[in-house]
Amino acid sequence: MTTAHKPLPTPRAELIGRLGESRTYDLVIIGGGATGLGVALDAAVRGFSVALVESHDFAKGTSSRATKLVHGGVRYLAQGNIALVREALHERTTLLKNAPHLAQPLAFVMPSYHCWEAPFYGVGLKMYDALAGKSGLGPTEFLGAGRTLQCLPTVRAQGLKGGVKYWDGQFDDARLALALARTAALHGALLVNYCAARELLHENGRVSGVACEDTETGVLHTLRARCIVNATGVWVDALRQQDGEATGRPVKPIVAPSQGVHVVVDREFLASDHALMVPKTADGRVLFAVPWLGKVILGTTDSPRHDLEREPEPFPEEMAFILQESARYLRKAPTPEDIRSIWVGLRPLVKPQDEGGNDTKSLSREHTVLASRSGLVTVTGGKWTTYRAMAEDVLQKCFSCGLLESRPAGVTTHLSLVGSPSEPVQHRMCDAQGWHSYGADANFARQLPGAERDLGEGVTEAMVRFAARYEYARTVEDVLARRWRVLFLNARRAAAMASDVAEILKQETGGDPQQAAFISLADQYLRVPR
Repeated sequence: MTTAHKPLPTPRAELIGRLGESRTYDLVIIGGGATGLGVALDAAVRGFSVALVESHDFAKGTSSRATKLVHGGVRYLAQGNIALVREALHERTTLLKNAPHLAQPLAFVMPSYHCWEAPFYGVGLKMYDALAGKSGLGPTEFLGAGRTLQCLPTVRAQGLKGGVKYWDGQFDDARLALALARTAALHGALLVNYCAARELLHENGRVSGVACEDTETGVLHTLRARCIVNATGVWVDALRQQDGEATGRPVKPIVAPSQGVHVVVDREFLASDHALMVPKTADGRVLFAVPWLGKVILGTTDSPRHDLEREPEPFPEEMAFILQESARYLRKAPTPEDIRSIWVGLRPLVKPQDEGGNDTKSLSREHTVLASRSGLVTVTGGKWTTYRAMAEDVLQKCFSCGLLESRPAGVTTHLSLVGSPSEPVQHRMCDAQGWHSYGADANFARQLPGAERDLGEGVTEAMVRFAARYEYARTVEDVLARRWRVLFLNARRAAAMASDVAEILKQETGGDPQQAAFISLADQYLRVPR
């Protein structure tokens, strides 16, 4: 199924007007990250009436700060979680087919500095291939030292014994989230960002709606629904607690937030179209060096974090870990002065029932779907790769609890997302971002005013106008962090571009583009903790 069409406009006045209509939806979703957007799309395609509200921008939180990998989870295989790996490998293939302009195969190489490493990890990766079956992206290969250096020219050559090459995928997480939102809207869903859920509404002990606030104007709206889904990621416990207090049934927190830090440096440090993967660092963690949109991402960490900041900052020990471990494997070690951007995401890991221990590395990456006695459906955990399967599980929970009538699943398995091109994609996700990121929308976007005016880093005036008119963008951060990934790739350049982007957004939206706030945020993305 394809979605070739003229882009659907997203004028905020119209969206807010629809929000104020007196009606009862089948489904209201709170949270506009990967999970909430996936649920909105699946439900809309099945013919349900759907509304989704997001307190900030779509994918503002965890969903724009992934390691950019579409993967089955090699480390989950080592943990013996075969079912999770098999599901993720299947969903990996589905995602790559449904959004080829935003998700593509990527080769990974594990360099070996001990004779036992290549055969040990190679056997596990052969099992990875076997689990993928026909969904495999390429066979695992054992490499000698020479071939390993061909794949990773800047890896440390001293003591190199060889390596193992295997395949997974990578993607642009924020733009994929936008594609989900726009595809859901195409199928009739109402999606509104900068609209915060303030209060769950109950009738006769059952959750029946949500009071939400347009954060740009302060105007309150009431959304009624047969089913309310709490898809707020690491913040799900706040709504669960509110639901419990309203019904007199206290709840225990289910999320143990984990912090993941990513450091971006120039391509010269890896100089390859292959990613570097270290399955076990000195302290047992995993390290990646991933070529992405013309830069290299180093990471990630996995540290418990108890506060829930929207823009968490890295701990000094996390930065030390990434730089020190990178120096063990790269011929030229990156220094703090080489860092172009630092970004941090919070993962919503699900607590074990006994709640023992404080090591988030050992917690499951599987998702959890719960329904309270009042009918509030909560989903959390999981990972980007399995967003579609998570959405199906959420709707199945709605069916099994009698909140919605059952309708057949599988409607999004072969659903191409908005922008998916009809012809094979020629560009590579590891190359710099360009018009190809827009897929089938590129020619339309080029027709907008300012297609030839380059604002820097490949961003044109026309792209900013397209973001405001067709991609829900309201602020400078929306444009330079998520519609275009400059903040995540080069925070200093992003700050320098803010003024031009703000001026165009003022023309398009008439609102406050929050330029000063963005410049402050860009400064944070450059700040290296000592």
